[in-house]
Amino acid sequence: MIIIKYTQTQTSRIFVMNVTKKVGRPKTFDRDEALNKAIGVFWNKGYEGASMKLLTDSIGINSPSLYAEFGDKHGLYLEAINSYATNDACTPLVALETVPDIREAVRAFFEAVIDYSTHHVSGAKGCFLVSCVATSAGHVEGTAELLRDAIATTDKRIKVRFDQEVAKRSLPQGFPSADRAKLMFDLRQGMVFRARAGFSDTDLESDIEKYVRSVLAEPES
Repeated sequence: MIIIKYTQTQTSRIFVMNVTKKVGRPKTFDRDEALNKAIGVFWNKGYEGASMKLLTDSIGINSPSLYAEFGDKHGLYLEAINSYATNDACTPLVALETVPDIREAVRAFFEAVIDYSTHHVSGAKGCFLVSCVATSAGHVEGTAELLRDAIATTDKRIKVRFDQEVAKRSLPQGFPSADRAKLMFDLRQGMVFRARAGFSDTDLESDIEKYVRSVLAEPES
């Protein structure tokens, strides 16, 4: 808005221009990056231990900006869960779905599990869903539903890959795709739990071949 003031003296006329510019709230942070940093705080401190100060300091924004973007701490937590389930936790699934040979695909799945559970950008070990979200599912509204959805989605995507291999006859007819999908997920959870406890990459990698054999073993007749 431009305000023009007119004044007059005996010798001259003076125009005084007072220019004020209204600007919107600058977006001083990247949303995905903010969620990744929030995941790290929640992962290490838990939902209750993640104070607003810790979150805003980690993300690099002030409280009003955080509230404007995510609503509140609870809203930020739910969005962090969804972001992790959609991105980090899906990396092993992408490996399973894209490697052509089924045996190598299952191996790639477990290798990806080890990688993201021991080298996450936040520095945390294990899995955010296991280490933090599962412990808050009973008392933080909305988390149990997100956790169930993440598990169901994982089971379904693994089953679909196995069904595709059965159709191509790379796996035998009668292969229990649904049961092996659940087995694969449960083995994954064991790996990330060990990673959280501090087991090394080498320790975890030593079990991969055993897990591949278990997942792809021919069904008993």
